[in-house]
Amino acid sequence: MAKTEQILKLTPDGELRFRGPFTDVVTAELKLSNPSEKRVCFKVKTTAPKRYCVRPNSGIIEPNQSVSVAVMLQPFDYDPQEKNKHKFMVQTMFAPDGPIESQEQLWKEATPDMLMDSKLKCVFEMPADSSSQAPVVKVKESEDKPPSSKPVKQVQLETSPPTYASIVDSESGKKDDDYQRLQAEIKRLTEDNAKLKESEVRLRKVAISDTVSSSPTSSSGPAPAPQAVPNLPPIVYLIIAFILGLIIGKFIF
Repeated sequence: MAKTEQILKLTPDGELRFRGPFTDVVTAELKLSNPSEKRVCFKVKTTAPKRYCVRPNSGIIEPNQSVSVAVMLQPFDYDPQEKNKHKFMVQTMFAPDGPIESQEQLWKEATPDMLMDSKLKCVFEMPADSSSQAPVVKVKESEDKPPSSKPVKQVQLETSPPTYASIVDSESGKKDDDYQRLQAEIKRLTEDNAKLKESEVRLRKVAISDTVSSSPTSSSGPAPAPQAVPNLPPIVYLIIAFILGLIIGKFIF
């Protein structure tokens, strides 16, 4: 069965070049262009997911639009004698009509005939002053050591197809750990907040009870009780009035 041709245009096409020195992060730009009239989902995979960081590593490209992908090579000790076998693969498929709730689920449900891919190899370049030293070392070794007359035995290397790992999947474990850690922190803060509210309610009740118990007394001491007015019968008032009338009548007459 013929494989579906890649719909996206990749710039650069075929290889990603990283220029040293590699003591710091080195970034290579990859441009993905969608010349079609349909939306296209893309995902970036690599054979060395621990050595690279890709932003964005997946997404959707609208019709006649493009996306710039930053491929960041992490610092490492560069050995010019070591053969670089790192490769990247850009996997794509047409996006369905309407809103997409989960791209991850969309990729899981995709069939092989829906997928398109493009492969890129990684090329490491050292600055001119560093690369010029490599031939000198080889010449010195050839002068000190005579050429061997023994025939060189050629070893057939196994050419097993490279395994591409999704960078999205390699980071999902870390995201899940962060999510679980945040959930635990939220739960702990919620419990602490509930305990603080209970303490506040308890303190308010104590303060109200203290206020009620201290309200009858004044700060300057107990207030003097009002003196009781004797309750006399009405006949006493009449007798007093009669006596006062007699006394007043003597002075007048």
